[in-house]
This record gives sequence, C-alpha cells and structure tokens, in this order.
Amino acid sequence: MKVKGVNSSSIKTKEKIRHAFAELLSEKKSLNKLTVTDLVRKADITRSAFYTHYDNLYEIAKEFQEESLTIFVENMKKVQTLSDVNLYFDEVKNYLKENEDIYTMMLSSKDPLLFIESFSKMIAKNLYDVLKPKKIQNLEFHIPFFVDGCMHLIIKHYRKEVPYSLDEIMDYMKQMFKRLFL
Repeated sequence: MKVKGVNSSSIKTKEKIRHAFAELLSEKKSLNKLTVTDLVRKADITRSAFYTHYDNLYEIAKEFQEESLTIFVENMKKVQTLSDVNLYFDEVKNYLKENEDIYTMMLSSKDPLLFIESFSKMIAKNLYDVLKPKKIQNLEFHIPFFVDGCMHLIIKHYRKEVPYSLDEIMDYMKQMFKRLFL
C-alpha cells in the first residue's frame, strides 16, 4: 500500500476501491479481465486516487490475501487445547461473516485459486507446527486433507453451491478437527 498518512478520506477511498474490486471480480470472473478504468468507474473515484493507494490491481488482491492470512495465522498460534480449537473456529467464522459480501464476490471468480493455495499452505504449516509436538500419527496426510476440505467447503458456501450455512460448516469443521487431531 502506498498511502503513508491515514485519514478518514483515504480510508473511505480505500474501502471504495476494495469493494469495487470485489464486485468487478465477481462480475468478470477473472482478475486479468479487470482494468483500472473499470475499477475507478465502479468505485466513483479518480485514477489518481486509485494510484495514490495502489500501483496496480494485483496489489489489491495481494492485500486481501495478506489480511486474511494474518488474521487466520495469528489466531491459529493461540490453539493449545480443545477449547482453543473451538474459539479459533468461532473467530474464523466471525471474520468470514463480517466480510461475507467481499468474500462472496471474490470467491465467485476463478482467481482465488492462487489465494486459496497460499492460504491453505500457510494454515497447514501452522497446524503442523501446533500439532507436531503432540506426536499425532500421519499428520502429513491428515493436515492437507483437513485444510483442503475445509477451504473447498468455504468456497462452495460463498459460491452458493452447498446448502449449508457458515455456522454449520464451522461446526462440522470443529468436529472433524477433533476426530483427526485430538
């Protein structure tokens, strides 16, 4: 991000940019079909306002990715007990619900696959770091299976391809986590 001083105007502009980006990504289904011109029109801002905040459209996608990864990874570090696992999934669910509109739009396109791949690797690594000292057998199989399955269910939820609510998915993920790892 390029803006150094944060004020209410720059925060509002950035929110407009991010929301317009997610909407366009949902409409066009691919990041390479988006243009800065489309985005500034959709966000109702000037090109210079866009370039004050970002160098290109890929920076917005990267910012969404880094923001999500930071939240999920930081919370994962707190997992030490069974009750921590429940709290972790609840925090993830709350974050996803708070940002449901954005994720619905972003995950309806085909471009999130790179994001999901990075995200899955990061979560898998952190899970492995947390669970390795517990000497659980077959972690190298269980973790990718669990993480990839969870990510796929979440994507399907946002694409409206499964009839399950986010609450139901998170409850199921908690149960599966306990069966596999605790």
